[in-house]
Amino acid sequence: MKISDLKAGASNVNIEATVTEKQEPREVVTKYGKRLNVANVTLKDETGSILLTVWGNDIDTIEVGDKVRITNGYVSEFRGTPQLSAGKYGKIEVIEKGSNKEEELKTSEEFDKEDGAEDTNDIDEFGEGGEGGEEENA
Repeated sequence: MKISDLKAGASNVNIEATVTEKQEPREVVTKYGKRLNVANVTLKDETGSILLTVWGNDIDTIEVGDKVRITNGYVSEFRGTPQLSAGKYGKIEVIEKGSNKEEELKTSEEFDKEDGAEDTNDIDEFGEGGEGGEEENA
């Protein structure tokens, strides 16, 4: 099954896709007064993208770049937009951890700012085969 096949009302959805965006978790209060954390995650495959609603402990297991498998999920509609959810009887599993290059780069830039480095010309002092060269070729 592919994302382009998903329509509101679909159940028993089994799909594999890549996480392209993860919003910050937020706390909601259910109609029964229970407090739960929820986050929206955007999934993408070669046919399109869809919003995945992730609850509780599943939020921390999923990161941008991961390939995930949704088993026995369902599609609902929120404000006219289809949303995928694993729900009570479904399962979300990470089948391949992704590499978040953008996050790694940001962390490196933040380190340089904290270190007071204004110029990055001294970064390749180890040469192409030296420290850090492996990441550039990955």
